[in-house]
Amino acid sequence: MKKTIKDVEVTGKRVIVRCDFNVPQDEDGTITDDIRITSALPTINYLLENGAKLILMSHLGRPKDGSDMKYTLAPVAERLSALLKKEIFFISTSEIIDERVRQKAAELQEGEVLLLENLRFRKEETENESNFCKELASLAEIFVNDAFGTAHRAHCSTAGIAEFLPAVSGFLLEQEVRFMGDAIANPERPFVAIMGGAKVGDKIPVIENLIGKVDSLIIGGGMAYTFLAAKGLEIGKSLLEEDKKDLALSLLKKGEEEGTKILLPLDIVVAAEFKNEAKAEIVDADKMPSALMGLDIGPKTIQLFCEEIRKAKTVVWNGPMGVFEMPSFAAGTKAVAETMSQNGGTTVIGGGDSAAAVLAFGLSDKMTHISTGGGASLKLLAGKTLPGVAALLEK
Repeated sequence: MKKTIKDVEVTGKRVIVRCDFNVPQDEDGTITDDIRITSALPTINYLLENGAKLILMSHLGRPKDGSDMKYTLAPVAERLSALLKKEIFFISTSEIIDERVRQKAAELQEGEVLLLENLRFRKEETENESNFCKELASLAEIFVNDAFGTAHRAHCSTAGIAEFLPAVSGFLLEQEVRFMGDAIANPERPFVAIMGGAKVGDKIPVIENLIGKVDSLIIGGGMAYTFLAAKGLEIGKSLLEEDKKDLALSLLKKGEEEGTKILLPLDIVVAAEFKNEAKAEIVDADKMPSALMGLDIGPKTIQLFCEEIRKAKTVVWNGPMGVFEMPSFAAGTKAVAETMSQNGGTTVIGGGDSAAAVLAFGLSDKMTHISTGGGASLKLLAGKTLPGVAALLEK
């Protein structure tokens, strides 16, 4: 178990917090969804209420050549100021840390907040370069990691800085690790995992780790067609990872050996084109026309999957059942989301598109936990160690 902000004295201390403020923006730089900012507020407010001198840091987007001001954190500073109802000190510099930043950090009073510029304006950040780690550490006396969304990356601000400062977790990171970790390690049974999304390759380590741990494994979305093709079925123009067919077969066999029931689609919503207006029809999974592509699960599959979800006491979901962004092909994903929302047990959404779908369907508040980090969630589900968590102090 890792130490949290409640395990250290923060009053009067300069505390540097890694947040995940990688928020979506429109062309004018206006933030379109601030959930990643609001998710950090419990940690920020706790530190402010306990007299910390706060330095916040985050990345935003993927600036390719140094300080691309398209990716400045200035809009985040503005939104954070409105949410906290207080001034946020923000100094925009391509160096992230210059003399003005050092001086402001040193002058901070209890309850004041300084936000650093986009960490990825410095290429050393993603390289976990030691000197930049030291620069960040020099601003503070305690490091708090509250950015679960980047905890799977060994960067200066997530792992490297912990070599130079006492390092603990914030509330969001603690909650994420507890829910995602406990769901796998100590689930109430029956335990059902739902895997969807486009590619089998992205989920192979997760599926391998879950087989033998879950009672049932539901496979939908684009990745299901590689499994169906591996069984010798026609999948038309559906998504296929040809080089993963043998692996898919071996996973099905492993499921049989380990006592994990693996459920694949019984019927499919197909169309000739990848667009919402395309004429859709429903075919059995073993009767796919060669000229069509699968874009959602059909009603028989929805019934099969949802019956399994209703029986579960623990459900973990990562990846949609179809192209849910198109209303014509959203029924499968929506049915899974609605059934989970009515489950009554522990329901965990593993970030990414699944989280976006649950939000789009207005069901966020009906889930036990929605992860803020897709990649980090997948690594946890795959049984991997997250560098940003491993670097923290043990209790």
